[in-house]
Amino acid sequence: MTPQQISYLVILVAALLLLVTEKLRNDIVALLIVLALYVSGILKSEEALAGFGSQPAIVVAAIFVLTSALHSVGLSDLIGAQIGRLAGRSYPRMIAVIMPSVALLSAFTHHVTTTAVMLPVTLNLSRERGIPASKLLMPLSFAASLGTTITIIGAPAFLVASDSLQRVGRAGLGVFDIAPIGLALSLAGPLFMLVAGRFLLPSREGAGETGSHFRLDNYFTELVILPDSPFLAKTLAEVKQNDQYEFTVVGWLRNGQRLRRPFNRHQIEAGDVLMVRTTPEDLVAFRQQKGIELHPIAKYGETQTPAAGADGKDDASDQFVQAILAPNADLIGRSLGEIDFRRRYGAVVVGPWRQQGWLQPALSKIRLREGDVLLMQGDDEALARVANDRNFLMLVPFQSDARPRRRMRLAGLIMLATVVTASLNWLTLEMAALAGAVAMVLTGCVSLRQAYRSIDARIYVFIAGAIPLGAAMEKSKTAELLAHWLQGAVSGLSEVVILLIIFTIVAFITQLMSDAATTALFAPVAIALAQALGHPPEAYAVTVAMAAVAAFLTPIGHHGNLLVYGPGRYQFGDFVKVGTPLTIVVALVVTILASMLWRS
Repeated sequence: MTPQQISYLVILVAALLLLVTEKLRNDIVALLIVLALYVSGILKSEEALAGFGSQPAIVVAAIFVLTSALHSVGLSDLIGAQIGRLAGRSYPRMIAVIMPSVALLSAFTHHVTTTAVMLPVTLNLSRERGIPASKLLMPLSFAASLGTTITIIGAPAFLVASDSLQRVGRAGLGVFDIAPIGLALSLAGPLFMLVAGRFLLPSREGAGETGSHFRLDNYFTELVILPDSPFLAKTLAEVKQNDQYEFTVVGWLRNGQRLRRPFNRHQIEAGDVLMVRTTPEDLVAFRQQKGIELHPIAKYGETQTPAAGADGKDDASDQFVQAILAPNADLIGRSLGEIDFRRRYGAVVVGPWRQQGWLQPALSKIRLREGDVLLMQGDDEALARVANDRNFLMLVPFQSDARPRRRMRLAGLIMLATVVTASLNWLTLEMAALAGAVAMVLTGCVSLRQAYRSIDARIYVFIAGAIPLGAAMEKSKTAELLAHWLQGAVSGLSEVVILLIIFTIVAFITQLMSDAATTALFAPVAIALAQALGHPPEAYAVTVAMAAVAAFLTPIGHHGNLLVYGPGRYQFGDFVKVGTPLTIVVALVVTILASMLWRS
């Protein structure tokens, strides 16, 4: 081994330990990788920083904007509702409709967004059809992940694999080069669920079926009545007769004292605080109504004019973001009043959401639980602090149906044009994606503020840092060294068996690391092994990426699983019991088709 190879392996082991133990955030680890590769002399400065301008990083950022635009104009929700209507009443038909449809949707949008859109639709179907939610939600999450294997823009892993192929002089992957495998997997998934998975899935009453249904549009917040409110001297019954708002009052405070039920007979006075459950569009509408304000903002928020949207109009919803409370967060068990989000982050919690309702009607007394969704308001700096805090799993832009949907068709055409332009090679993939994202902003399908907020900077930085790790593996010839060792172990085996071995190794590793990082590490080794054996490297690189995104051995391998974990009342072992045989099916489909598509 050369000194460069030894240095590289030391950096690689250190990076793996940091990523697996999560002592540092992934994006910080990525930056340390860039610095270490430069300081050690393995890569030059421009080589170490090349990942920030690479195709995978640019495409991922653009896809975030495109997905946000589709969600902003309501196209994603419309498609989700249509899928729900086609699902029918029988369990086989629901699986046969939901899983392939979700897979196709995930091929062009972020799979976590797809899962979030379909989650309330699926739970409503579960309740209306009398089918346990646990029988539907895991197939939903798995289908969203399987759908990412249809196009190379579905998951960062395929972009990283394509980049690895290009570095060894191959053409890389086209947008639909992996489609035969992805479509086969998107059909194999539902077939597995109908034949075997339905008997392995638990049959538990879903969290949304216990009286307080799991609805992403059922937010809890507090309204304060101002002195100039049009509601003054009216009873609650008179206000609700107007049908202008849809809300349910669950508590009423006057001068710090709680009023007794029934609330309909009480007349509204200035200073009253109404604790309500309401929809996203009404929550935004309350902010625009004279004489009414969200109590948390009136009490803790700063007086400011909402930022203007792309169309020049005030867009109050642009100031809101939804934060999902991570497992084992140190905020769990503490009340909103104790935490003081304003002092800690500079943001205000406007309203929380939880699938099983609230034990305490007072907002400040609600004690947080794992999986709670907090609707926050704050400026860019405050929301950045929230995004960088490990207590929160992810930030999801808050959208309401109050936004005009007249641009829905336009957004769909822009997305279609982006895919067609890239697949026909009229523009390179990264330029087509970038052009599509810019078009969404210029046409007002998504505001500039929302576009920037939709980009997960941590994923962008992490991918940018993982790519030079793969480049350094090739430049130091460490990939060839590892491939040479593997060659001795697999020589004499058929190509399908070799691909199965690679798939198995990557499937286990990806449960501990992200799909992009796993692919960045293993794709160069797999490509070097293929070249040493005289096999086309595309089959090996694609197998690595497929294993990184479609291995369902545990619930922690995919963020979409975490969204359905609570509502489906799943246990860790449920994913192992259902996911392991499905992963075996996926491995067989991938390795057989990959060896056929890229023949020796």
